[in-house]
Amino acid sequence: MDKRTFLKSIPALGLGAAPFINQLEKLTGEVANLSPAQLATNEDFWAKIRSDYKLKPDYINLENGYYCFLPKETLEQFISHVREVNYQGSYYMRTVQWDKKKEAAAKLAQMAGCEPEELIITRNTTESLDTVIGGFPWKAGDEAVMANQDYGAMLNMFKLVERRHGVVRKLVDVPLHPESDEEIVAAYEKAITPKTRLLMVCHLVNITGHILPVKKICDMAHARGVEVMVDGAHAFGQITFSIKDLNCDYYGTSLHKWLSVPLGAGFLYVKQGKANQIWPLFAEDEREPDDISRLNHTGTHPVHTDLAITNAIDYHHMIGGERKEARLRYIQNYWTSQVRDLSHVIVNTPKDKHRSCAIANVGIKGMKPADLAKTLLEKYNIWTVAINRDGVYGCRITPNVYTTTDELDVFVAALKDLA
Repeated sequence: MDKRTFLKSIPALGLGAAPFINQLEKLTGEVANLSPAQLATNEDFWAKIRSDYKLKPDYINLENGYYCFLPKETLEQFISHVREVNYQGSYYMRTVQWDKKKEAAAKLAQMAGCEPEELIITRNTTESLDTVIGGFPWKAGDEAVMANQDYGAMLNMFKLVERRHGVVRKLVDVPLHPESDEEIVAAYEKAITPKTRLLMVCHLVNITGHILPVKKICDMAHARGVEVMVDGAHAFGQITFSIKDLNCDYYGTSLHKWLSVPLGAGFLYVKQGKANQIWPLFAEDEREPDDISRLNHTGTHPVHTDLAITNAIDYHHMIGGERKEARLRYIQNYWTSQVRDLSHVIVNTPKDKHRSCAIANVGIKGMKPADLAKTLLEKYNIWTVAINRDGVYGCRITPNVYTTTDELDVFVAALKDLA
């Protein structure tokens, strides 16, 4: 089989899942006249989407934030890719693996709203952003601004460059219930000095679900001569946006979260003209200074995951990004609106609907988050994760498109019982 013939054969992998594609296409066609907001409350439609997931019956899963597992359609495609790459072996690896990875990266770039030359596929958000933090041209005394509520892996990487290069870390607190975007922007702006080189901000705070005004923060920072790196681990695939519209310099995300790609995939965006200043994590062959691929050497890796990225994107688009976002926001507000005003219940997520989507955080006064998570699982068969840091004390609740309002009713009843 020559290279061209083999390339043509790859898209045919996973044809066993084609019947569901046809079914999903028919299903979405039947609701084409409904707006995303109208469809968000259509339980019959989302029940049919739910049928494409194999769900463990032992508990209600409200912890999709760590890993949004695959619908059966994407899973079967992925398994087919594993079989085919295993069948082709070295031939695949030495002929077309890089062509297919570029195709997947180009499809990601199209969805993300950036140029293919600005994006590389990584293993996760941590690898993406740590590449920038570790490879940034730091000098002793340079300052970096970040928030206490940021993800631990990136905060740890900043501690590492502090020890290695003498970088000064400036930490801010993101207000849990801001009155305006300007209040959030001001929190970051106050930490900037003439020595500040890089500012890290979460697009969507992983422990509270708070969507931050990233563009306003980027515009403010750029006006002060500061570059901005965005942690988009929970934003991509959950909310619709264009990276270009954010006006950031660097953006990293994990695809195994809200896009439901198999474990081991993420991407790094570097604005055109910025890649030449970042020192690679691993050495690569000679490249042009601004060629982002010079930051992408990871050795032999699970290439079948690269192939599954395109399947996950197709599945996402088949449902529709705006429809998915509307549903996720609806089901989060469905349960939070019922418990916000209860005594002894604390919701650590902003009330304004545009400031959150699927993720929210809730606690019970006088109850440790770990005890709350343990009780929810053992007494009510509800799986969550405890958060206990930086002013956020509760359980992170992350439903997905397969989650039903009936399941959330069980959760609400449990909170009322505990409160």
